[in-house]
Amino acid sequence: MEVLKKILHKIRLAVQNSSLKSKIIMAVTVVLLLLFWFSMPKRLFSNPTSFVIEDNQGNLLSATIASDGQWRFPYNNTVPEKFIDCITTFEDKRFFIHPGVDIVAISRAVIANTRHSKTTQGGSTITMQVARIASKHESRNVWNKLRETLMAVRLELSYSKKEILALYASNAPFGSNVVGLDAAAWRYFGRSADKLSWAEMATLAILPNAPSLVHPGKNREILLAKRNGLLDKLFLLGKLTKEDCALAKLEPLPGKPLPLPQYAPHLLQRYRKEYNGIGQTKLRSTVDGTLQQAVTRIIEQQQQLLKGNGINNICALVLNVETGNTLAYVGNVYQPSNKNLESDVDVINAPRSPGSTLKPVLYAAMLSDGMILPDALVPDIPTEIGGYTPQNFDLGYDGAVPASKALSRSLNIPAVRLLQQYKYQRFYEVLQQCGINTLTKPADFYGLSLILGGCEVKMWELAGLYASFARSLKHQTANRGIAQAEDFHPPKYYETQKEKKNEKSMTAIDPTSIYFTFQAMQEVMRPGEEGLWQQFSSSQKIAWKTGTSFGFRDGWAIGVTPENVVAVWVGNTTGEGRPGLIGVNTAAPVMFDIFRLLPNVSWFEKPKYNYSYIPVCRQSGYRSNIDCTDVDTLFMPFNAIKSPLCPYHKMIQLDAGGAFQVNESCASPAAMIHKGWFVLSPSMEYYYKQRNHDYKLLPPFKPGCVQVENSKQMELLYPQPDAKIYVPVEINGEKGKTIFTAAHRDHHAKIFWSLDDQFITTTETTHQVAISPSPGKHLITLTDDKGNNISRSFEIIDKEKN
Repeated sequence: MEVLKKILHKIRLAVQNSSLKSKIIMAVTVVLLLLFWFSMPKRLFSNPTSFVIEDNQGNLLSATIASDGQWRFPYNNTVPEKFIDCITTFEDKRFFIHPGVDIVAISRAVIANTRHSKTTQGGSTITMQVARIASKHESRNVWNKLRETLMAVRLELSYSKKEILALYASNAPFGSNVVGLDAAAWRYFGRSADKLSWAEMATLAILPNAPSLVHPGKNREILLAKRNGLLDKLFLLGKLTKEDCALAKLEPLPGKPLPLPQYAPHLLQRYRKEYNGIGQTKLRSTVDGTLQQAVTRIIEQQQQLLKGNGINNICALVLNVETGNTLAYVGNVYQPSNKNLESDVDVINAPRSPGSTLKPVLYAAMLSDGMILPDALVPDIPTEIGGYTPQNFDLGYDGAVPASKALSRSLNIPAVRLLQQYKYQRFYEVLQQCGINTLTKPADFYGLSLILGGCEVKMWELAGLYASFARSLKHQTANRGIAQAEDFHPPKYYETQKEKKNEKSMTAIDPTSIYFTFQAMQEVMRPGEEGLWQQFSSSQKIAWKTGTSFGFRDGWAIGVTPENVVAVWVGNTTGEGRPGLIGVNTAAPVMFDIFRLLPNVSWFEKPKYNYSYIPVCRQSGYRSNIDCTDVDTLFMPFNAIKSPLCPYHKMIQLDAGGAFQVNESCASPAAMIHKGWFVLSPSMEYYYKQRNHDYKLLPPFKPGCVQVENSKQMELLYPQPDAKIYVPVEINGEKGKTIFTAAHRDHHAKIFWSLDDQFITTTETTHQVAISPSPGKHLITLTDDKGNNISRSFEIIDKEKN
């Protein structure tokens, strides 16, 4: 455009002192000049291009054919020197000195063609060929040749020689449905153009001259002769040594076109969906190409093992913590020929039930708010809340378990009880603030099942959440222990990817609470290693969590270190559940195999800011009260000072020998021993003492003492209030029975059982009764030998009527 302005300026100066005739001539000249200048379209090439995705080093990961059926890679402004030497030597040896039109070549072609009475030689320059390709002239006549000549001159005024070569290399036909040097290099030789040998590059330089007549699948003898002739010319020009030329001639011609790499087909699929039509269809991703291929091999090997059980699909995602960059993106096993596998589904970006993988978020949030301490005991007893009856995976109960152990063992009942305390509506908001955008229903729709996988999340968002936690913890020193909004952001798979801003405000989960969460998560028993991993100095510390969805449909494993997050999902894209589809058995081995590919890094630093030291009851894990006997002052999250006091220690009075409880009715205050005692509720105690043999039961009251006890002495463990019970028929055809279970604080107490005011039996020590009530509503009543009693309603369901 600057050239045109200068020319018009000179014409305007000349017109001012010219005659009318001269002015008319100059006006016509200006019109012709303008027509010439604007004869070239603003966009030379508008053909659709292939979607191409590269790794972080520019190596090809995957590509798709263009919408018009051509393998046409997007414009590449970098042209290999070998191709420049080959194409200019073969097509246009005066390319760098002519103005777009080579008069010498045209004159020589006219003479040769006249002599033979047919076209035997062409005079088109590379610039003219660019003009012809851009104009899409199918017939070669004088008029089209004249237009190409004018356009070639015009091109030379706007583009440099290197730019014209780049236009040619990106748009020249290379036979069959291959367009452009980049696509041709991959289709014919299986590697990028900058890695081709002299023989390979010479072969490609010949193809655009007559792509329909000569290509690797047709007239191979002619192609070989032309290639070797070009190699000889390159030798004469000093581009090749004699030995290199001879060796190049020995290289074979390519065979049939090769399939392009498909190392990241699901990431390419995702980019195509998210492409907004602006810019090139080629993307340099953040993916590490070597890691991507290694992870793919691990996925394929594991799928071969699992498919015998009808488990067909696996995906894995590896993120860099600091940047959020995607290092490996294997969205599924990729076997497009097997339609039953549905391997085209990108599971990384598909909503799936997360199983227990959200439990660490609840744990961290409650620590951050000061609602619990890391090892505070949580009840693990039969529980029914509004008709919802959670069960632990092993169907057992611990009675009471430290919150950290409940997390590392992924116990469901403690998790539900913690969520009940935290409120599921509040947790729902925390998840949204942390970047989980798949919660499309109101909080009441999910309820307490939210913590056990009763919702759907995408691996992309879940892994991003874990990475945000790790990033916040890594930056805790610089941020003086305060959570920063910029640390919580979604992952990305290319550097310039714009982060979607979270409309919700960032949750204030402090880094110290995240530190305790990761500490608990690294205590999980690793599959196949029998808990011995810590004995090896080479073993990497990993905070990890598994998850298994209801019906064994989804198996999860997600792990985090200060450098990386690795997430793995195993299952069927059809939603079919399979026995044995458990996260720790199916997904966790894959996750650890992937971590072995990554550098072993040191663990997170212990927080230096925003913490507190508080007295903690050694037995309960709560903030100690005045009755706690064993107290440790421990490093804790900052808000731990707001956590509740220990509810399980109370002061009791013992006789002088310490064997019996006493009170004023049977002993003088001077003779009493006052002692703090760790006391659980009867239901918690019933299960807790089975796993904790050092648990000391309350001593019985001394004979003759009038017992005054305000705490619960007896609890009915089963059934829960207003339970609906179906009793199946036994294998022998007889009607089955229901086992009713109770717990009493006094190990020797007697309990008298009644059903609908009719006495049934008496139990002592072990309080279990097998009865077979008739269908309908009933009332069970228990009375102990001290007069304490409890009653509970339940209903026996008649399956035949229902």
